[in-house]
Amino acid sequence: MALDLSNTLVIGISATALFDMSESDRIFRETYAENRDTAIEAYRAHMLEHEDDILKPGTGFHLIKALLDLNQYKDENDKSPLVEVVVMSRNSPDTGLQVLKNIRTQKLNITRSAFTAGESVADYLDAFDVDLFLTTNVDDAQKVIDSRQCAAAILKEPPTNAPEIPEGQVRIAFDGDAVLFSDESELVYKTKGMEEFHAQEDAMQDIPMEEGPYANLLKKISALQDRLPTRVEYSPIRIAIVTARNSPSEMRVIKTLRAWGVYVDEAFFLGGISKDKVLKAFNPHIFFDDQDVHLQAAASLVPSGKVPYLSDSGLAATQAKPSESKVDE
Repeated sequence: MALDLSNTLVIGISATALFDMSESDRIFRETYAENRDTAIEAYRAHMLEHEDDILKPGTGFHLIKALLDLNQYKDENDKSPLVEVVVMSRNSPDTGLQVLKNIRTQKLNITRSAFTAGESVADYLDAFDVDLFLTTNVDDAQKVIDSRQCAAAILKEPPTNAPEIPEGQVRIAFDGDAVLFSDESELVYKTKGMEEFHAQEDAMQDIPMEEGPYANLLKKISALQDRLPTRVEYSPIRIAIVTARNSPSEMRVIKTLRAWGVYVDEAFFLGGISKDKVLKAFNPHIFFDDQDVHLQAAASLVPSGKVPYLSDSGLAATQAKPSESKVDE
């Protein structure tokens, strides 16, 4: 009988998002430009030689560990876990042994994996019932966002001096427009200016916003909170919205969340000031935003991930072309 994961938060994560694999990535890139076959052989030889090396944490490591720790709260009569994590890698099964060994060595309770030997892992997310896909591969993240099958983010490099998060908590921070909510309001701001944006949002404050790429994820986290033994106000999961909105556009955010039936612990309406100091104080395991201007400062302080726009979104043209994807996930 197949395991029912309909009430389980399922995270798919690439090997390069879970662990620091920058050295193997460097070796692949340095030889790839000269000869693709040589690059593959050099990469395979490196992975076999260093198969037993202990890898440093990647950007998503501490988030994954904290989420998996939530399974301690599972009711003994409940057959489905609270959280499930799947490693989804472009490594082959042979070169992926380093990743699997590190999962065991570092005591991560991850039992499912997918190794595709260079092919996109995005095609397998539905097979694993993934709600959130974390990757360093730009093309895979874009493919997932365009398919609308789940939330996806391109993780930035790990921050160098991120403070430790209290044990027993999971802290996640979201931007609002084009992340939790659709890009409709942000398009008004970009095309018609701040005054028109505020006028529209104030006039429509009682009309819930359309769902963005992370709306279903937020709802799934809310459902997860309901399965925990404590009241939502005391939940080990702590959620914050950190948005450039301010009065009079903030009311629509709060009323939209109320209409969706989800609980958010903290909300910061910053009115255009930098998000980095608020994020440093909140100290999340991960921060999701769609704009590089916010992520550039945030990523040096807290683990951060970029949410790509839909390829057919009017906002896509406002973004600079992303850097080349990593190959050796």
